[in-house]
Amino acid sequence: MNQPLQHITVLLDEAVDALLGAAGPSPAGQWVDATFGRGGHSRKILQRLGPDGRLVAFDKDPEAIAEAARITDPRFSIRHEGFRHLDELPAGSCAGVLMDLGVSSPQIDSPERGFSFRFDGPLDMRMDTTRGQSVADWLADAEVHQIAEVIRDYGEERFAGPIAKAIVARRTEKGPLTTTAELASIVAGAVRTREAGQNPATRTFQAFRIFINAELEELQQALAAALKVLQPGGRLAVISFHSLEDRIVKQFIAQHSKEVYDRRAPFAAPQPMRLKALERIKPSAQEIEGNPRSRSAVMRVAERTEVPA
Repeated sequence: MNQPLQHITVLLDEAVDALLGAAGPSPAGQWVDATFGRGGHSRKILQRLGPDGRLVAFDKDPEAIAEAARITDPRFSIRHEGFRHLDELPAGSCAGVLMDLGVSSPQIDSPERGFSFRFDGPLDMRMDTTRGQSVADWLADAEVHQIAEVIRDYGEERFAGPIAKAIVARRTEKGPLTTTAELASIVAGAVRTREAGQNPATRTFQAFRIFINAELEELQQALAAALKVLQPGGRLAVISFHSLEDRIVKQFIAQHSKEVYDRRAPFAAPQPMRLKALERIKPSAQEIEGNPRSRSAVMRVAERTEVPA
């Protein structure tokens, strides 16, 4: 039996360097790891912070919260909440916010979590297993058009219609789907062609995971919250792993990196830009060779501009 892969933090040094920016040695202030995961970025940030620095982390996954409990550094605290709850921090209180939007290897490689078509397990996919609806629960009642819409919109799957019809036909004949193997088999039978090297179920599993965890909606909320809590000069660094996420991040930074004019009041002063785009960073060839799961990652970095008096 294969042992689960250990989690390798993507863009570890690059992300922490980008986050701390020009903060200098032993930075003080409050910093945020908005997606703790297995703590790679948090531990690296703590190594760099000074005695007056503080790190607040967020995560929905109970296993991540358990991992965070192993950090005894008094400068660190963890909140068992999704990163949309960033807006509960005081406005202008944070020197930097890091978001790593990837699913950790222990999550993917744990059959009981139901994230992967490579292992047979319960059809769950919830990031927070203590609350909410699993994929199996949702598929038990969802209509064909609802399933097809999710697969198409969140998985960018051109065979969304046939897959949805096959799922409902299987449900009608044999009852609700309960395992990842059942779902993967149905998808494989409905997908006629697929890119070389990609499992037919890849896009469908991605779609259901994003949907059941409301990942894109929460990302939009978290980005807006980060803009509120960042102090002038504070850094925002976001690591995305697929085009839907990266598009949201790119458009958010672009939207706030320009002055906004009110066409109804052409002589009024424009609203000033609130972010300055800094960098777009991809993993090195060496990192991709050592961790193939990093190959799709892209990190975008921006800086909060001065807030006018």
